[in-house]
Amino acid sequence: MKLKALTTAMILAALPTAGAFAAALDRSGQSISAFLQPGNYFEAGISILDPSVSGTANANGSSISDMGDDYYFPNAALKLQVNDHFSFGLIYDQPFGADATYSTSDSVLAANGSGLFHNGTESTNVEVKTQNLAMILGYQPNENFNIYGGGVYQTIKGHVKLRGLAYGGAAGFGGYNADISEDSATGWLAGFAYQIPEIALKASITYRSEVEHSVGIDESSVGTGALSAIMNNPALAGVSATGDTDVTTPQSVNLDFQTGVMANTVAFANVRWVNWKDFAIRPYAFGVAAGKTPGYPNGFDLVAYSDDQWSTNVGLGRKLNEQWAGNVSVGWDSGAGNPITTLGPTEGYWNLGLGVQYSPTPATFIAGGVKYFWLGDAKAQTGAQFGTSNYVANFSDNDAIAYGLKLGYRF
Repeated sequence: MKLKALTTAMILAALPTAGAFAAALDRSGQSISAFLQPGNYFEAGISILDPSVSGTANANGSSISDMGDDYYFPNAALKLQVNDHFSFGLIYDQPFGADATYSTSDSVLAANGSGLFHNGTESTNVEVKTQNLAMILGYQPNENFNIYGGGVYQTIKGHVKLRGLAYGGAAGFGGYNADISEDSATGWLAGFAYQIPEIALKASITYRSEVEHSVGIDESSVGTGALSAIMNNPALAGVSATGDTDVTTPQSVNLDFQTGVMANTVAFANVRWVNWKDFAIRPYAFGVAAGKTPGYPNGFDLVAYSDDQWSTNVGLGRKLNEQWAGNVSVGWDSGAGNPITTLGPTEGYWNLGLGVQYSPTPATFIAGGVKYFWLGDAKAQTGAQFGTSNYVANFSDNDAIAYGLKLGYRF
């Protein structure tokens, strides 16, 4: 059974909504599928996510309104088949990030107007953005095997603002600010793929290394307590007033598989592992102040995770005619632990996705997709509570919807 005509349906297995909402800071899913397309190939896409994440305060059950901000992230890839045995590729994506803002309209829990995540005028907010450019060289000894590897250039920047009683209020960390200057660093990837084009079978495994950043973070506090004084001048604690912060984005492994199951129909699956258990951020002055907090002689991290992330996506794609194809998929994500940070209070998800593709010519296509996410319930804890069963809020019955658009061209 020859299934080479399935090319259009196979592309749908990698619609840009694939990793739009995932555990911890994971976003794009870091797909390698564009590099494994036959011949010369270019694609560009964008994903948009609209989450709804609300909860209740653990202490008294007061409501916490939607804190999940909408966000979008683009991606693009170029693959060149230099000759029968060598290929070259560039893949751009934004693999990790965060966007969250709590509301100042949530319940007031103190006489000074503060709530769990706001001080009456300002609220807790986080935004983190990364960019990746992977440069890949592949060697194909024959039409069945592909061995590839290359370098990764990555940038990271962001800001964090903690407000409210969850962080100790104005006398604690409830006035903390951190602005992360953009930093760049390098890593690498390597992988192996096997295919049998006649039956549309393709399998690949790709490893991506961690990327180690040393970033300058502008830290300050608008609080009123002794910890505010330490954070604004760490020299008061007997240490240097400034210092870089190590931020290491995690290593990961992607396993992808697809095969023809009947004429014009392909089944596909993806499994992804991300090493979030070894990830933590402890800004320099924040760490100094945390180490001076009574009961925390070793300090604590601003953000950390207790579990690695596992996720999977399976589905079917079908070519309807020479111009139209469609797919359906189901996805699951384990999350990165529960309780989990207040800056991203969900534990994994289930999702259902639908995609459609239109090919006006054999060399071009436009694809769109939508995914609905049922987000896992989670208990939210501050950095000081990490490693314990304590938490400050419950988040449950939440969801998200993602939209994706991709354009592709073969030449």
